[in-house]
Amino acid sequence: MIIERLQLTNYRNYESLKLEFSPKINVFIGDNAQGKTNVMESIYVLAMAKSHRTSNDKELIRWETDYGKIEGDVKNRYGSFPMELSVSKKGKKGRVNHLEQPKLSNYIGQMNVVMFAPEDLNVVKGSPQVRRRFIDMEIGQISPVYLHDLLTFQKLLKQRNHLLKVNQGKATINEMLFEIYTEQYIHSAVQIIRKRFEFVELLQEWAEKIHSGISRGLENLTIKYRPVTGMDSNWSPDEMATYLKKKLSEVKQRELERGVTLVGPHRDDLQFFVNDYDVQTYGSQGQQRTTALSLKLAEIELIKQETRETPILLLDDVLSELDDYRQSHLLNTIQGEVQTFVTTTSVDGIHHETIQHAKMFHVKQGTVE
Repeated sequence: MIIERLQLTNYRNYESLKLEFSPKINVFIGDNAQGKTNVMESIYVLAMAKSHRTSNDKELIRWETDYGKIEGDVKNRYGSFPMELSVSKKGKKGRVNHLEQPKLSNYIGQMNVVMFAPEDLNVVKGSPQVRRRFIDMEIGQISPVYLHDLLTFQKLLKQRNHLLKVNQGKATINEMLFEIYTEQYIHSAVQIIRKRFEFVELLQEWAEKIHSGISRGLENLTIKYRPVTGMDSNWSPDEMATYLKKKLSEVKQRELERGVTLVGPHRDDLQFFVNDYDVQTYGSQGQQRTTALSLKLAEIELIKQETRETPILLLDDVLSELDDYRQSHLLNTIQGEVQTFVTTTSVDGIHHETIQHAKMFHVKQGTVE
């Protein structure tokens, strides 16, 4: 899969921009704060209908304008087709092949991307929230059903939390309504947990092999999904539901006191182990970076396996964060197979033939040449 052309209208610092890309490597060179990352982000937003940098869509719209638009021509194994995402104060609208998509969950997954930016190191060493977002975004690309299930879960969680909030500190609660909300919540939570277990097992298969290669066979990477309830991936849906109901019953009084749901997928986490040591706690910076790189390369393989399309790779100012060996391993892996976009302030420190044959774009004060 590749993106052949990109057009921006009123996006970030670009009033109007049209670019045509190489199917192989595209490098954006320029000083910081010139607009390199904005181009990279726009490709990600075109694919995912949300930014990796902000949750406030209004920030994507150029200053003092009412809307922003991203258009792209995408090519997969069936042929080329246009995609378009418009962002306004009223929300977002997506079109695929000129047809407006009634739901963004139908839009996402038409174009697959893997983003690797310096903040992605936080997948390993950051908060559980970062890791949950990583899981949800990646499963969403390969399973539109998961996005629908996730939205349903978030809606039910919000309803249950609202009921707990309005009854916070009270001696009683509407037990019938609370029971209905809880049953619906449990059913939805189990669907999310099961899909996350399945995804992590697939990711583990690829990441383990890749990590071993990067570490020259010296390190063994293990990824584990950790539901806050302590469930096991081998359990049936009924077993999970029964266990989750028991756990919610145990914390009911605390939930009423705090006015919030304390158990469920919104509290779960991922753990990474290298040679049986928790990388987040005990890993060196090099091990943490190797783990993050292994995850990103595993994502490429997993998306390829599940969709039969090679995703587009976005490397936003990340090559300078990797040492020469990890840099070479990454570039060797993608060489000639994955359409790649790179942002950097300079290519001087990147000694790899892949970069030497790249299409170069020079970015300065919101202009691209």
